[in-house]
Amino acid sequence: QVQLVESGGGSVQAGGSLRLSCAAFGYSYSNYCMGWFRQAPGKEREGVVGIGSDGSLSYADSVKGRFTISRNNAKNTLYLQMNSLKPEDTAMYYCAAGPPRVCYSGSWSYDYAYNYWGQGTQVTVSS
Repeated sequence: QVQLVESGGGSVQAGGSLRLSCAAFGYSYSNYCMGWFRQAPGKEREGVVGIGSDGSLSYADSVKGRFTISRNNAKNTLYLQMNSLKPEDTAMYYCAAGPPRVCYSGSWSYDYAYNYWGQGTQVTVSS
């Protein structure tokens, strides 16, 4: 059974940093398009960053230069390093896995394209 488990969320002040982790169980995520999404209260879920099975990266404009995605294939774990956090980054953060074509086709930011989701981890940034 495929399972994604996020961790690493918390509360920080503006300008601080957090590193989120997404551990995958039941499959090797290196063969999938992986994405980080977030959803703030009252807002739609939005794509933050996507990483293809070939390592190609795509970032939302709102996080470029501040967030970095990486993965450890040996641990089957995906990471999201978030620096220079802003209050508007406050949201529940989710990782998701989908077929490789999701990234290849440039559809990484569409949540409906993904098959598997984690339970989410809360990030709160105070001003």
